[in-house]
Amino acid sequence: MGAHAVEHRDGPASRWLRERRLKLALGVAVVEGVLVVVDVIPAWVAILAGAAIVAYWWAAGRNHGWQLARQMSWTAAMSQVFVALVPLLAFVLTTLAVVALVVIAVVALVALLVDRR
Repeated sequence: MGAHAVEHRDGPASRWLRERRLKLALGVAVVEGVLVVVDVIPAWVAILAGAAIVAYWWAAGRNHGWQLARQMSWTAAMSQVFVALVPLLAFVLTTLAVVALVVIAVVALVALLVDRR
């Protein structure tokens, strides 16, 4: 038996997409994320477009009568969720880097003051 149950109205295209949708979403997210990081696409535009795509999936895509449309909307929504995590991840990593630099500076200052003769 297969790993996935085949729905009654599944066509070959929707089955193909269902098997590969996570990889496709990650691929789109990587490309779009790089474009966001290098400022080809402003972060606010990516987040706004992502919110619209996720809203479409939530409102209509996940219950669409055409299985291929459901798979396409899920893939698009998931890629946008991943892209929205790029600015968040960049913010978290930047904050951690700043905190690490402050800790290093404080340790260096304490070492200099203790070593003072």
